[in-house]
Amino acid sequence: MYVVGVIDLKGDVAVHARAGERERYAPARSCLLPPDATGDAPALARAYRDRLSLDDIYVADLDAIAGGPPQRALVRRLAEVGPALWLDAGIATVAGAIEALDDGAARVVVGLETLPSLEDLTAIVRGVGGARVVFSLDLRDGVPLVHPGASHAGRSPVELAVQAAAAGVGAIIVLDLRRVGGEGIDPGLIGRVRQAVPDAPLYAGGGVRDLADLARLADVGCDGALVATALHRGSVGRADLERLRHGPIATERRDVVSRRPG
Repeated sequence: MYVVGVIDLKGDVAVHARAGERERYAPARSCLLPPDATGDAPALARAYRDRLSLDDIYVADLDAIAGGPPQRALVRRLAEVGPALWLDAGIATVAGAIEALDDGAARVVVGLETLPSLEDLTAIVRGVGGARVVFSLDLRDGVPLVHPGASHAGRSPVELAVQAAAAGVGAIIVLDLRRVGGEGIDPGLIGRVRQAVPDAPLYAGGGVRDLADLARLADVGCDGALVATALHRGSVGRADLERLRHGPIATERRDVVSRRPG
C-alpha cells in the first residue's frame, strides 16, 4: 500500500479539504508543523519529505480547478522540495499538461470534473505519455462529477474507469469529494473498479482515517491512497508508513512500486 501525501492549494495557502465544500476550506493545521506554519504549503511538503519520508505528493490547485489562474509560482516551489509532484490543476489539454510538467510536475492529474471529453484525455496521453498521466475519477457521494456538456455524461464510475484505462493512463484515482477530510472510505466501489480494471495502478482519494482504512483498501486490491487528514491528525504516522512499506500489507501487494505510474 503506497501513500501519497496531499496538499490542497487555495490563494497560495495550503488548506484542509473537508467534504468538497471548497468555500469553507481553512488553512491547514497539522501535527507535522508548528502553529506558526499553518497553511504553509512548502513547509508541509518538507514535513512530508523529512518527517514521513513520503516519495510523492499530490497537489490540487483549487484556484485553477475552479477556472482561475493557476498558482504556478507556488507549484514550482513545491516541485523543488523533492517528493515527486502529482499536479491536479484543471488540466484538460495537451498544452496544459506540458505547462504542468514544465513547472516541475512529475505526473499530471486529469480530473473528470474539468474534462470536456474522453477524447481530450486520450490526446493528453498521446501528447505527454501515459505513464505521466493520472486520471482522477471525481465523484460526489459516488456520483461522477462531469464537466457541463461532456459527451461522457451519464456513464457509471466503473464505465469511466474502464474508458480511462483504455485511453492508456498510468494510474486511476477514485476520489469522492464528499468523503474528503477523513469521512471514511468506500471499499465496495474501489473493489468494483479494481475488478473492472485489474491491471491499472489504482489509488483511493478521500476518506482515509487510519491504518485500518488503508488495510481495507489493500484488501479490495487498491495499490495506494491519497492521504491528508490522517497525516495531519497523526492517526497515520511514520511508523505506520514504514509498516505499510515493509509489513504485511506491503507484502500482500508487493507489486505496488512496480505498478506506480511513471
